[in-house]
Amino acid sequence: MVSSIKERTASIFPGFIISLTVGLAASFLGEHYGAPAMLFALLLGMALHFLHEDPKCQPGIAFTGTTVLRIGVALLGLRIALSDVIALGWQPFALMAAGVALTILFGLVIARLFRLKHRFGALTGGAVAICGASAALAISAIMPKSDSQERDTVFAVVGVTALSTLAMIIYPMIGGILDLSETQAGIFIGATIHDVAQVVGAGYSISVEAGDLATLTKLMRVALLLPVVLIFVMVFRATCGAEMATGKKPPLLPGFLVAFVLLVILNSLISIPSEIKSGLTTVSRTCLITAIAAIGLKSNLKSIATLGWRPILLMVAETVWLAVLVLLCLPYVVN
Repeated sequence: MVSSIKERTASIFPGFIISLTVGLAASFLGEHYGAPAMLFALLLGMALHFLHEDPKCQPGIAFTGTTVLRIGVALLGLRIALSDVIALGWQPFALMAAGVALTILFGLVIARLFRLKHRFGALTGGAVAICGASAALAISAIMPKSDSQERDTVFAVVGVTALSTLAMIIYPMIGGILDLSETQAGIFIGATIHDVAQVVGAGYSISVEAGDLATLTKLMRVALLLPVVLIFVMVFRATCGAEMATGKKPPLLPGFLVAFVLLVILNSLISIPSEIKSGLTTVSRTCLITAIAAIGLKSNLKSIATLGWRPILLMVAETVWLAVLVLLCLPYVVN
């Protein structure tokens, strides 16, 4: 038993250390240049793809892209407290739920029109609708394995991060053009921009009130990650047998989702010391960045280039759809 654990640890160590090093380098670049660290991790990993060709590195890189990823997703539960969701009121929550559901459905429909796999539409739709790269990684983690999974995940992360950064610049200007109040602008930004970091940047560029509300609204969207992933799990269990005879059906309730729920409940019932919460949030972010570095290491630029223009147009359409939907509904949610 002990010897097998040692052998397993020794086999994953080289690839894990490489992934961690790339992730830490990406975090450093992100902090010093004000760009998304996950995007840096992905691009650095792709540039070092040749390391994945070494058999000694492959087990650790695979471990990091799956197990470490799931640990990072599970720890996202510490960012959510049910009291915060309740405090915002049912109208914004209804808007978030409708926006998430309709954006995912929109992604499925447009993917079909563009002759793309509906799994890709679900992956990009969930990433745009919920929380960007983190949602893409969570949804990818519960998808049945396929030859195109890594490539599709990389594309979704790159696309949603680029669009989120662009939205961080454009959406505050849209709020000014439409003469939105600070409350409306905060909800609009929190309900539409994909990644949390960009939500914070856009919200506080307007005002402190808009930034606080945008962040809270965004966390409400993050809270919807659990029910969405659970629905995806049930759908994949029902359909993967027909689509992928060689793949395993995902479990009905993956362990990392159980941990996610328990941490949300724990964070809602007791007051966790800020030092502990901050430390575990940092661990979560490090796990996610390290995992996306591993996914980048496994990715081949040539295979991504074969996707063409239709996936790009799909993600742009999903982003515009969500923004227009929220803007149209906003007057009925906030006066």
